[in-house]
Amino acid sequence: MSPALAAAGAFLLYLAAYQFYSRFLAKRIFALDDAAATPAHTQRDDVDYVPTRPAVLFGHHFASITGLAPMLGPAVAVIWGWVPALLWVVFGAIFIGAVHDFGAMVLSVRSRGMSVGEVTRDLVGRRAGLLFHLIIFFGIALAMGVFVFVISKLFSLYLDPGKTHEGYPQAVFPSASLMVVAMVAGILMHKRGVALLPVAIVGFAIELFTIWFGMRYPTLGIAPEYWPSSDTWTWILLAYAFAASVLPVWALLQSRDFLNALLLYLGLGLAYLGLFAGGHEFVAPAVNAHPEGAPPMLPFVFIIIACGAASGFHGLVSSGTTAKQLDRETHARPIGYGAMLGESTLGLLATLACTAGIASKDLWHSHYSSWDAVSALPKKIDAFIQGTTSFVTSLGVPADLAAALIAMVVVSFALTTLDSATRLLRFNIEEIGSRLRMPFLVNRYVASVAACAVIGLFAFFEIDGKPAGLALWALFGTTNQLLAALTLSLVTLYLKRRGKSVWYTGIPALFVMSTTLTAMARNLGDFCPLSGFEGSQPNGLLFGVGTVLFLLGIAVLVETGLAMGRKTA
Repeated sequence: MSPALAAAGAFLLYLAAYQFYSRFLAKRIFALDDAAATPAHTQRDDVDYVPTRPAVLFGHHFASITGLAPMLGPAVAVIWGWVPALLWVVFGAIFIGAVHDFGAMVLSVRSRGMSVGEVTRDLVGRRAGLLFHLIIFFGIALAMGVFVFVISKLFSLYLDPGKTHEGYPQAVFPSASLMVVAMVAGILMHKRGVALLPVAIVGFAIELFTIWFGMRYPTLGIAPEYWPSSDTWTWILLAYAFAASVLPVWALLQSRDFLNALLLYLGLGLAYLGLFAGGHEFVAPAVNAHPEGAPPMLPFVFIIIACGAASGFHGLVSSGTTAKQLDRETHARPIGYGAMLGESTLGLLATLACTAGIASKDLWHSHYSSWDAVSALPKKIDAFIQGTTSFVTSLGVPADLAAALIAMVVVSFALTTLDSATRLLRFNIEEIGSRLRMPFLVNRYVASVAACAVIGLFAFFEIDGKPAGLALWALFGTTNQLLAALTLSLVTLYLKRRGKSVWYTGIPALFVMSTTLTAMARNLGDFCPLSGFEGSQPNGLLFGVGTVLFLLGIAVLVETGLAMGRKTA
């Protein structure tokens, strides 16, 4: 099978799933009601709760859930071959990921726009809600600490201290410019009533110009010795995350994410056109069951590829920023289910770019020679950028321009996830503060400072010579999928109490929970200092933190199971 044929088949499946399956879920399972008042109206404060037109909110949600993960996961998982990655990306998104995102959004909209952690408290109990909040807190803080670290490397002149891999400083000027353009666009639309179309056209044109300018003048004339270090970029990024967390959502996040989404649409469109026009072939094996040093393909392919197939982080976005802006319940179908399918096209592109966008079979086998060879985060991003660039250049686009565009797509979405996730972490801290009767944590400025502080801790604090986030990164995949499993379980409990069929969320919940707990148990065996497993990597820190997360997940699952057996809420 050619990569172009695989992509065409996937697109047909996406189209059929949205047209038929999502419509069935919307009407028969969730019974969406256009007349129902959403939290954006009933609790409107023009800071977090703001009714938003669907096109803008789709862009915000799409950009927020996308981030780096749908590029990173497939860039690693293709070490097992292109077939397992492609099947999980496509069918996982249709039957699990999109259902998860859609369900979390509906639950939150019908629960005052609260997060899944707070909904857990109402549906299951206080103890389960607090435990869920703690898992959310760890997952977001860890992921964003790593994102800050990775973006700071991308903004630097080199990705590593040895100066063997160049960074992408050409993305700095476009990224900074987009923040200014987004704020102006937000004011024009929200305060001045300017129509979306002209703002979008002008804003996107400026965005494209800044990409060209950044390519021509990557360091803006600043001498290399004066270019900010990665630590300096980390501080700058944390300051930006704080501002994005406290500003009204219309002032930056909505318009920035919408313009970012336009950039991704362009990048995806060019990449797929290049794929179809370029006559590319797979250079990776269809299945590579036992790569050197890699964990078992099953269940770890379901853990490594999260965003792009199914991700617990999406449930936090759906029940965090997005649910507070949903104008009508029926908008949850295109935004919740549809945006996940859109993100899956990026995961599909990453799978194809890292298996058909690499120049030769020898080069692919060199890059994917072992698990350790693909373990460095910046190198994973570099593999995606280079592979996708090869698709775009098939259209006659100069390689340097194509690389600049794709690099800008990568950095923009990493930044978008950072600012949205900081806001989500702020919501999480506020909800914890409210339940623990600590009113000072409910203040959005105090909560945002706390959120940035813990993200900075994971980015700066070093364990064995590397940032804490990277030291604990091996736990993120299972933590993220644990969140997905618990969220699907929560949606299933909600449907059961409303007398609806639970099969469409219950089966995905059981699948994700079983694969995740299996992977967590395997990891604990590998991390255990007393482990005698072949190929194990004893690590007391990972074992200790992983054990706590495993027990927290089991506790929430047991509480949810007990709640399933109760007749009343």
